[in-house]
Amino acid sequence: MIYNNWLKTSLGQLGTFRNGINFNYTQEGAGVAIVKVKDFGDLFFVPSRGMDELNSQLIEVPDNQILKEGDTVIIRSNGNRELVGRSLYFRGSNKPVTFSGFCIRFRPALDKIHPLFATYFIKSPFCRARFTAYGSGTGIQNLNQGILSDIPVPLPPLSEQQAIAHILGSLDDKIELNRQMNETLEGITRALFKSWFVDFDPVRAKMAGHMPYGMGAEAAALFPDGFEDSVLGEIPRGWRITSLPEIIEVNPPRSLHHGLVSPYLEMSNVSNTSARVLAWKNRTFSSGTKFINGDTLVARITPCLENGKTAFVDFLAENEVGWGSTEYIVMRSRPPLPVEYSYFLARSDNFRTYAIRNMTGTSGRQRVPTVCFNSYFIAEPSPECAKIFGKFAQSMMQAIKQNDEESQTLVTIRDTLLPKLLSGEVRVRDVEREVGVVL
Repeated sequence: MIYNNWLKTSLGQLGTFRNGINFNYTQEGAGVAIVKVKDFGDLFFVPSRGMDELNSQLIEVPDNQILKEGDTVIIRSNGNRELVGRSLYFRGSNKPVTFSGFCIRFRPALDKIHPLFATYFIKSPFCRARFTAYGSGTGIQNLNQGILSDIPVPLPPLSEQQAIAHILGSLDDKIELNRQMNETLEGITRALFKSWFVDFDPVRAKMAGHMPYGMGAEAAALFPDGFEDSVLGEIPRGWRITSLPEIIEVNPPRSLHHGLVSPYLEMSNVSNTSARVLAWKNRTFSSGTKFINGDTLVARITPCLENGKTAFVDFLAENEVGWGSTEYIVMRSRPPLPVEYSYFLARSDNFRTYAIRNMTGTSGRQRVPTVCFNSYFIAEPSPECAKIFGKFAQSMMQAIKQNDEESQTLVTIRDTLLPKLLSGEVRVRDVEREVGVVL
């Protein structure tokens, strides 16, 4: 239902488009942050940190390719059709941010369209259907300014746009808050892993006669108060040096019958920065990597490995086996190490650097051979230290999962309301109370 006071116009009449900047990897370095395809994921907002940068001394970014608050960044070209058309809203930044040549920017005319309303329209099923109409099959590989400009827009008055943006934006604000909380929780656990099992901070504190920071007496007593020499240098007394496969199974056998419909994980749905998988599909099993809850998945192919694609599997039903690309390496801690240990090891700088350095193959199609992990050595913690880390990590991962489940509920509400509000099927006043209850 489109109301009489809604304007029938097109996206090109409501703002301007600009293609992103072209560069090569040798021009990366400290300078201007750049939004790349890998930064989109299922986010709504342009990330506030963690993006790559272009070296200001090696490449000049024109002012018209610097994002402004209220811009929408859209993926315009990618080999994965499902990614094309994804978009992010830019809330502003205290440092300049640009966008890659695989993206396109929409800058709204503020006297015609509310910036946040514009992003919601571009994310709407109506708009995504228009993208698909210009391609073949279920998706397309390229968008251009002409395609985007011609998309028809049923445009309510600015006051109605603002109200729609507010009601949907309140949901996305809460989703973003949960995401930031999860980022903090995982960051704390990664820092603890590094402190205990890489830097050995509790041992160093006890040697200096101090109580380890943030640790009670019972936990502190589990760590030795001195080091011993090893092939890796000093390690905590009583711990032993071992190769990775001795304490972590690599590609453990899993059983999944050919032709069985089972959860399938796309590489594009594995995060570059966080543990949990939020989207997957049911697909008939043919061949691929198989995994169960508690496994860690590491992308072994370039550029996915370099980008950080790593996941902790916790989304399957009890006794269910999932599957995915052959480009995953599956890791699982052997008892008494907790299963979370293998995930946080895989996220550690030492492990990632080693894996990337050992990639083989032709440029652009390099992979990590699993045999290289036979020569990756670790200071294996005592069972007691491993257990207490496991309890902490499990509690943090459970809190992260609960936040994600709340966010998924909010996403469902938002995605249900979005087309109805943008088409005029429902009005803001009809849904304000319901949204207020869930928030």
